[in-house]
Amino acid sequence: MNIITPDLKEFLDEMVVKYNNLKFIETDPVSIPHLFQRKEDIEISGFLVATIAWGNRTMILKNGLKLMNLMGNAPYEFIMNHTEDDLDRFDGFVHRTFNQIDLAYFIHALKYIYLNKGGLEPLFAARTTRFSTQPAISYFKQEFFSLPHPERTSKHISDPERGSAAKRINMFLRWMVRNDKHGVDFGLWNSLSPSQLSCPLDVHSGNVARKLGLLTRTQNDSKALEELDFNLREMDHEDPVKYDFALFGLGVFEKF
Repeated sequence: MNIITPDLKEFLDEMVVKYNNLKFIETDPVSIPHLFQRKEDIEISGFLVATIAWGNRTMILKNGLKLMNLMGNAPYEFIMNHTEDDLDRFDGFVHRTFNQIDLAYFIHALKYIYLNKGGLEPLFAARTTRFSTQPAISYFKQEFFSLPHPERTSKHISDPERGSAAKRINMFLRWMVRNDKHGVDFGLWNSLSPSQLSCPLDVHSGNVARKLGLLTRTQNDSKALEELDFNLREMDHEDPVKYDFALFGLGVFEKF
């Protein structure tokens, strides 16, 4: 039986319209990269704030802004031109389990990627398949941690090949790739298509998806993401992750 009924699609399309607009930005981590105009600043700030985007949203925004301030509100310039002494300014920075040790490596790795790999976009584009960015996320993690690094730091980037839904990286990719003129997502990366993206699956979107019959698996893991992606593509194969706005908005703002 097809679970995607016309009524369900109409309802979710209405919720997308309700939440996929400029008002959404104010209380969301995407507000941090919206502070910038330069492509590289948007990428780097987006990647870093997505990395710490778990837990209390107020604290995510507070620490995201703090991080940008510590980088002189010029993240690309800081990444490319920092000295080891400059890293001292991050002493004491912490968001949950992400601390200055992790941040120092992230800065080091980002500089390596921009100097040697052409930036973040080519790394993700290299292994994206026709219908999925999940192999690309695993490849990106491998490349990101190809330099000597603290063992503890690798946990801060998820790996779909190890069963993770990789919510934060999928959210970051949504920001970079989708370009629907509504002003939330940036659409900076032309080498990937919205049709290849996966929904940022978290506790909120997962719970709503189960209530609507879009998801049967109980864990929020890579298999659940595959199931959810399939059903979202049934509603819109060109832009399935637009429904992230509906699922997340219903869960967080309407306690659906």
